[in-house]
Order: sequence, then structure tokens, then C-alpha cells
Amino acid sequence: MSKGRAEAAAGAPGILLRYLQEQNRPYSAQDVFGNLQREHGLGKAAVVKALEQLAQQGKIKEKTYGKQKIYFADQDQFDTVSDADLQVLDAKIVALTANVQSLQQSCRHMEAELKELTSAMTTPEMQKEIQELKKECAGYTERLKNIKAATNHVTPEEKEQVYRERQKYCKEWRKRKRMATELSDAILEGYPKSKKQFFEEVGIETDEDYNVKLPDP
Repeated sequence: MSKGRAEAAAGAPGILLRYLQEQNRPYSAQDVFGNLQREHGLGKAAVVKALEQLAQQGKIKEKTYGKQKIYFADQDQFDTVSDADLQVLDAKIVALTANVQSLQQSCRHMEAELKELTSAMTTPEMQKEIQELKKECAGYTERLKNIKAATNHVTPEEKEQVYRERQKYCKEWRKRKRMATELSDAILEGYPKSKKQFFEEVGIETDEDYNVKLPDP
């Protein structure tokens, strides 16, 4: 056993006693090991040994359920809660429960409003225009390819006109794509699901879905 592990094992009873008293809830040895080994470097054997030692000393309580042992703080060390205190706690629980229900209701209203907003979006129309622009751009790209292959049949003016038109449509494509991205990002800020799920529900298809890449400027 390394020096660090030996020191951790020696201090294990004190660490575990404080932990069980602070948490004041039952744990198995595996639970305690999983919760504390990273912070304190305790090994599983050291945790089991320390818990058994504390139980034998009467500092904590031990219960056996089937093949598993459960350890928890001795409840005698804690103050007895009066009926009045319990009533106060019950009132707090009722208030917190009502608050949770109110928040849940607000969330449902927000989800309903989001669905209405989503259904009212013009995304399908935008996608249709984008697809049309893609087709036009593809046509001009093919035309440009043919023109480049037969430069002796094209005047410099015609060539420049083609480049200007290509630049115009690519600029429009880039503009509409940016608009669609900004709109979807704004909605996703309050959307409870992932971006992929949002696109599937709304029916948004992206350039990437069709392996289409926006030409470089």
C-alpha cells in the first residue's frame, strides 16, 4: 500500500463518520465508496473496514437487508423534532409543492406558445425558395463550366456577366441561409429539446442533409 493510500485509510473512520452525520441518510458501503473515493482517495476495502469499525464502536448504526449491509448515523445524537416543527416543515412542503406545480404549468404554457410560434413560421416557404435558388445556381454553374470549356466562343463581356450573376445568386443564398440560421437559433434559446429534434418536428432540411456546400465568395 502506498504512503498516500495508507494515510487515507487511517483517516477513513473520521471521514466516514462526518459524512454519514452530515448526510443523515442510509448508505451501503458501495455507495460511500463511490461518493468519497475520488475526493479522499479511499479504497473499497478501507471503506468497508472503517464502516464496520464505526458500527462496532456504536458510533453509527448498521442494518442488514438480505446480503447487503446499510449504514447510517445514530439518530439519538439528533434533536427530537416537535409537532410544531413538523407542522412548519409540512407547510413549507405544501408551499414548495404549489410552487413546483406553478412552474410546471408555466413550462407547459411556454411549450404551447413555442409550438404555435413554430407552426406559424415561414420556414417551409424559405426552404422552397432556397431549393429554387440552388437549382438556379446549379444551372448557372453548369453554364459557367461549359463557357469555360469553350472560351473561344464567349466574349469577355459575356463571361463577366455570368460571373456577376453567379455572385448575385450565391450572395442571396448566403443571405437567406443566414436569416434561417438566426431565426432557428433565436427559437432554440427557449426550446426544451435539441436542435436536431427541433428541425425534425418543424420539417427543416439543411444544405448538409443534401450534401450541398455554399460556394466560396
